[in-house]
Amino acid sequence: MRVAIAGAGAVGRSVATELLENGHEVLLIDKNPRAIKAATVPAAEWLLADACELSSLDEAGLQRCDVVIASTGDDKANLVISLLAKTEFAVPRTVARVNHPSNEWLFNESWGVDISVSTPRIMSALVEEAVTVGDVVRLFTFRQNEANMVELTLPDDSPYVGSQIQDVPWPGDTSLVAVLRDGHVHTPDPDATIEAHDELLFVATTAAEDDLERLLAPTEHH
Repeated sequence: MRVAIAGAGAVGRSVATELLENGHEVLLIDKNPRAIKAATVPAAEWLLADACELSSLDEAGLQRCDVVIASTGDDKANLVISLLAKTEFAVPRTVARVNHPSNEWLFNESWGVDISVSTPRIMSALVEEAVTVGDVVRLFTFRQNEANMVELTLPDDSPYVGSQIQDVPWPGDTSLVAVLRDGHVHTPDPDATIEAHDELLFVATTAAEDDLERLLAPTEHH
């Protein structure tokens, strides 16, 4: 997979290193000459250019990229980069960094953003996920399909404790993708049972989140 990363700061370089270790091709783009530190990620390609300019993205060969990551420290730049990648170069997947939570509402498909990543939101979600039982906690949003990755820890008094997965009347527009138990990830086999304090991971639409809570934790959600 070929990935272009706009913004070669600490975040961009860290993501590049991870992707390279996983066998992907990576191009780092930055307009600041001081950010071009090729020795720090020697396996990556580097380009000194302004990723907000169409000519720069053309030079970068964005049409050959499978993913573009807009990871600069400037939200306006990240939106412009995402929009150009999607509309001018038909990049299949765009991921944009949100620096200021107040701007998060802008990071959607109208600006060409498939996935937005907000560090403050992720941190608060992880805190909630660690301490909350019986509530749906949204971990991640797939902008393109208006679906979310959500987590619910099954409370002791759930009516479905001990039930087989196939016997639970799951709401529409939800899919159970994993069960986390005792430090292990379990594939949701239809014959398997769900137990109290299991962490259930779903892909679900926003509209289905309340239905999940009412189904699995009705005493806490009258």
